Amino acid sequence: QVQVVESGGGLVQAGGSLRLSCAASGSIFSLRAMGWYRQAPGKQREWVARIISGGITDYADSVKGRFTISRDNTKNTVFLQMNSLKPEDTAVYYCNARVVLTTTRFENTYWGQGTQVTVSS
Repeated sequence: QVQVVESGGGLVQAGGSLRLSCAASGSIFSLRAMGWYRQAPGKQREWVARIISGGITDYADSVKGRFTISRDNTKNTVFLQMNSLKPEDTAVYYCNARVVLTTTRFENTYWGQGTQVTVSS
């Protein structure tokens, strides 16, 4: 099947930066889109950013201008560069990948386990 693995989380002071990575691997015929979500304690998971196969990006208003999503197509990897971090950005960040499977040519979405980002004030 498909594995999605995030990395790069950690503890940073307000105003600092972090770069998250997410790699998708396995039976991937094509990668339709990859995106980032986050879930803060006691809150619902919310969408953060996405990049689709054509390279088009989109961001939640709360991170627009501070976060940048990019990708390395050769490695089925996306990155989330997070600048000017705020305490309210503290959350577990999850990556998902919408792929067409090599085996069935069906489209499925897979999630990673998440990586913790903590921004101290």
